[in-house]
Amino acid sequence: MTSPERKVPAPCGLKVGLTGGLAGGKSTVARWLADAGFRVIDADHLVAELYSPGAPGAAAVRRLFGPEALDAAGAVDHARVAAKVFADPEARRALEQAVHPLVRQRFEEQAAGSQGVVILEATLLVEAGYAPGFDCVVAVEAPPELRLARAVERGIPEADARARLLAQGDGATRRAAAGRVIDNSCDLAHLRRQVDELIDELRAIEARRR
Repeated sequence: MTSPERKVPAPCGLKVGLTGGLAGGKSTVARWLADAGFRVIDADHLVAELYSPGAPGAAAVRRLFGPEALDAAGAVDHARVAAKVFADPEARRALEQAVHPLVRQRFEEQAAGSQGVVILEATLLVEAGYAPGFDCVVAVEAPPELRLARAVERGIPEADARARLLAQGDGATRRAAAGRVIDNSCDLAHLRRQVDELIDELRAIEARRR
C-alpha cells in the first residue's frame, strides 16, 4: 500500500523574514508593517500553537525533557522549559532542532496561497536556517547594552535579560544574512523613517511582481 502524497503548499507572494534580538525593536517594526497592510505572522504565536495540548511541539518537548515539562493539561510549561534551556546550551540546541522545523512548516502552511507580502517575525530566523527560503531578510538591530537597558525597563530581571542576550548571540549572523539592517539605536522617529522606506520598497517589489 502506498503512502498518501504530502500536500505541497500553494506558492505565496513576496516572503520577508523579519528578525532581531531581545528588545531590539523587531515587534515595533512588525506592528508598523502590519499597519501598512502586510500580512505578519509571529513565530512566537506559531510556537504557542505547537506547544498546546496534543500538538507536535508539545510532543517533541515531552520526548526531550520528560512529562514534567508539560502542565496538567498537556501544554508545554513555558517557564520550566525556558529555565532549563537558558541554563543548558545543549538542551537549548536540542529544543531548537526539534521545534524549528515545525515552526517553518506551520508558517508555510499559513502563508500558502497568500497574495502580496507575507512576513515571518522570528528572533532566530537566521540561526534556524530559515533565511534561504525568503525573498528578503530584514534585521532590526541595536547595541547590546541598549537592548539590555530596554529589557530591564520592561520588567525583565537583569540576569534573565543577560542570559537571553547571550543565548541569542551578538547579532553578527543576523546582520550578515540580512538584505536590509534597520538601526534602532536612536529614537522612534529615526526608526519610523527607515520602516517607511522599507514599506515603500516592499510595495514597489510587490507591484513589479503583479
